[in-house]
Amino acid sequence: MSDAVATPGVPPVVRLRGLKRSFKQGDTVIEVLRGVDLDIMPGEIVALLGPSGTGKSTMLQAVGLLEGGFEGSIAIAGNQAEDMESDERTRVRREHLGFVYQFHHLLPDFNARENVVMPQMVAGVDRAIADQRAEHLLGALGLAHRLEHRPSQLSGGEQQRVAVARALANRPTLVLADEPTGNLDEATSEKVLNQFLDLVRGEGSAALVATHNERLANKMDRVVRLHEGLLE
Repeated sequence: MSDAVATPGVPPVVRLRGLKRSFKQGDTVIEVLRGVDLDIMPGEIVALLGPSGTGKSTMLQAVGLLEGGFEGSIAIAGNQAEDMESDERTRVRREHLGFVYQFHHLLPDFNARENVVMPQMVAGVDRAIADQRAEHLLGALGLAHRLEHRPSQLSGGEQQRVAVARALANRPTLVLADEPTGNLDEATSEKVLNQFLDLVRGEGSAALVATHNERLANKMDRVVRLHEGLLE
C-alpha cells in the first residue's frame, strides 16, 4: 500500500456517504446501491470487486459525476457533488477525473498521440506541451513506436494502453476504470493492468478500478466487494 494511504490528517480524494441508487422496472423498484460508504486516499488504488450486474458500473458513474438520480453524499477532492450545477460538475471531471472503460472509445480518425493530446487541449494546454506529455505517457506504456498509428492499426492491448494514457493526460486526482482489461485475453490483460498500475502509481494518482477478476484485484492496494448494494 502506498505511503499516501497511511499519512495522518490527509483528506480523502473521494468520500461517499450513504450512496443509494434505484431503478424502476414496471411496478418493481430495484435497489442497486443501498447506502455505500467509501473513502479513497490520495495515491491509493482500490479494486471494486464483484460479478457482473452487481452495480459496479453504476457506482463508478456516480463517482464520475456522469449521471443524476443518486441519493447520499459524493465528495471529489473536497467538491460536494450535490451542491454542483452542471458546469461545475464538468469542471470537476476535467480537473480531477480520468476515465478508462472496458472498450477504449478512441477517436478513430486520430493517431495515438493525438488521442492523448486532445483532452489536454480541451483543458487549455499548449499544443507543444500536450505533445510532450502524450509522448511521455505513451512511451511509459511501451508505445513510443506507435505514436502515429490510428486505432485501427493497433492491437486491442495497444488501443487500451492509449486509453490509459488519455485518462492520465491531465494529471487527474482520481482515475476511474471500469473493467479496463475485460475485453482482452488473459495474457494481454495481465500486461496492460500491470502497466496501468505502474503508471498510475508513478503519476501519484488515486484509482478506483471495477473488476470481476479477484486475481487482478489483489494486485491493488485495497479490495472492496460490492454485494447486494453494499460494500463488504
